[in-house]
Amino acid sequence: MSSSDIHGSQSGGIPFARAGETNLTGKILIAMPGMADPRFERSVVLICAHTDEGAMGLVLNRPLPEIDFGDLLEQLGIDSDGSARPIEVRFGGPVEPGRGFVLHNVPEHGNDPEGRLRIGRTLAMTTTRDILEELANGHGPASAVLALGYAGWGPGQLEDEMLQNGWLTGDGAEELIFSTAHSDKWQTALRAQGIDPSLLSAAAGHA
Repeated sequence: MSSSDIHGSQSGGIPFARAGETNLTGKILIAMPGMADPRFERSVVLICAHTDEGAMGLVLNRPLPEIDFGDLLEQLGIDSDGSARPIEVRFGGPVEPGRGFVLHNVPEHGNDPEGRLRIGRTLAMTTTRDILEELANGHGPASAVLALGYAGWGPGQLEDEMLQNGWLTGDGAEELIFSTAHSDKWQTALRAQGIDPSLLSAAAGHA
């Protein structure tokens, strides 16, 4: 990971959210048993942006315990005063795996600076280096995780995968990001939509 991987713009093909009935920004995707891509088996993905140009999201239940936040700070040349909180590093998706995205809580009201994309009422994604510098010195948002890489879809691709029964959409992103254990997130997300995971798995096994 290089110092250019987290930068101060929304470049790199990540679309901004827009209003509209088909806008899934802030929703979660829950991989169904019919998911054709093994990289997303039983995954839960937060949609960070969704436009006519495609969609961008971050996987919520793939931790990277072998990657230490402090080591990443050192690689980026960011000094820490020793008060850095233990920030979890996760696999955000297969696209640009060397690029970092910080998911974190934000005040409900207020302006969003450059480099911050508000995803929900109190949830945002930041790609700028300054948030890492804040976290390195014990400041910044109270709840934050660092995702490496992202999941991306071209125009109409996500909608096609949903029609093919690859994904179920739902709500409840913030609890899944910061609270629920990774091993339980897929089942928890399904139950939140009124679906019994055991019945779903059994149905898939007899398909």
